[in-house]
Amino acid sequence: MTHLSCLPTVFLQNWPVWLLSLVLVVAAVIDGWMLKVPNWITFPLVLGGWIYSTASFGWEGLLWSLVGTAVGLLLLIPAYAIGGMGAGDVKLLAGIGAWVWAATTLYAFCVSAIVGGIIALVMVMVKRDWYYHATKFWTITNEILEIRDPNKLSAIAAERKGTMLLLPYGIPIAIGTIGYFLWTGMLL
Repeated sequence: MTHLSCLPTVFLQNWPVWLLSLVLVVAAVIDGWMLKVPNWITFPLVLGGWIYSTASFGWEGLLWSLVGTAVGLLLLIPAYAIGGMGAGDVKLLAGIGAWVWAATTLYAFCVSAIVGGIIALVMVMVKRDWYYHATKFWTITNEILEIRDPNKLSAIAAERKGTMLLLPYGIPIAIGTIGYFLWTGMLL
């Protein structure tokens, strides 16, 4: 009984992480359904992180929140620049950075990348067209290494989009980030 009585205290102490987790679940559901993380989620998420950090930790908190936002953006901008993911996914990770700052965002990103890779492999196995997708993977890799112009790569990706399995990356971001929160005890 005493273990359950601690639950409200834990929730109150860690409410920002719980709130962020809830927003991530909503974003993942919408991304899975519409293949888009809408601005009405991402912009308030970023702004809310800045406000929370400033209110809780002063100007230093705002600085760390801005650095976390920048880290979130910088981690996914390269994939976005070449057409590999949507802007909503980038802004979602920036929103995570605004709330939990740079180091946690980096670790959550790493876990999310592993989760995304696993989900992509499962999608390919379910589709049962391993050779086609392996060929596409190597084609894209070679294009990145040879072309190196984000505008050209983005145009090529847009042409290819209809033939590819699309992974709504808000899902791996949510699973990876919440998983990282659980693993480190941030939700407990």
